This record gives sequence, structure tokens and C-alpha cells, in this order.
Amino acid sequence: MLKKISKIPFSGTPEQEEQLRACINESKHDKHLLMTVMQKAQDIYGYLPFEVQKMIAEGMDVPLEKVYGVSTFYAQFALSPKGKYNISVCLGTACYVKGSQQVLDKICEILGIEPGECTMDGKFSIEECRCVGACGLAPVFTVNEDVYGRVKPEEVAGILAKYN
Repeated sequence: MLKKISKIPFSGTPEQEEQLRACINESKHDKHLLMTVMQKAQDIYGYLPFEVQKMIAEGMDVPLEKVYGVSTFYAQFALSPKGKYNISVCLGTACYVKGSQQVLDKICEILGIEPGECTMDGKFSIEECRCVGACGLAPVFTVNEDVYGRVKPEEVAGILAKYN
């Protein structure tokens, strides 16, 4: 799956940058620690925006293309921030057969974003997943820790309204 780069402007704080630079300084002697630095950077910022990838590349003395390649190869890394309410729609076999793609399409239509994106106000983000372990409730999606099962596309607007 192709990862989307955030449309939301980067807004890191000086404190976050200080934390990241300290992490880079501890690890810059060993290029094998690149993923560790990237993981810590994502812990600090919540995702890996271009500006953070650039700081890592410069600080670790590795090409920016390598940092970007790692960040897009591994599913653990996000290029867009998560919203206050992160929606995850299961597209595993049971959910897909029961209509989860239509549920996902409806959520995207209502929010005006695609999977891997965050609304401009930072309120909602959406992602696809392969299984949430609730196949008997298919189709399923979650909003943070809340699980919604046997959802029909026409119910999506009412569910999302609970988070406004």
C-alpha cells in the first residue's frame, strides 16, 4: 500500500526537536541504528513528516532517500499524523465479504479524506487494517478503542456524529 504524505502543515515544537536531536546524537556513530532513531522520532512526533526525516538524514549522515525508503517500506511508520479520533476499517476476508469496503468508502466520503490521511482540523484519521479479531461482528471498524460491528454504510454518519 502506498503511504500518503500529510497535507497538514508540520508543527513540531522546540522541545520535540531537542528530544530528536539528542536521540540522533546518541546514535549517529552507528548507521545501523537508523530504524531505532526513526522509531524514537515517531514516538516524539506521532508520525514522520518530511521535516523530521530530513533532520534524521542530516544528523545520521545518511541519504534522505534511505530514510524515506525505510519509512515507506515498514508499516509501523506513518507519514501523516493520526487524528484525535483514529478510524481503522477492517478489510480482512470476513469483513470484506460482508461489505467493509462500502463502509470505508462512506467514511471517506463523509470525512473528505482517504485511508492514510487526516482531516485538516486534526480530528479524524483513517486507516485500513486486515483484522481486528471480531470476525463474528463483520463488517467492523474502530474509532480509537470503540468497536462498531455489523455496520451498514447508512449508519456511518450517525456513528461519526458521536465524535463531534
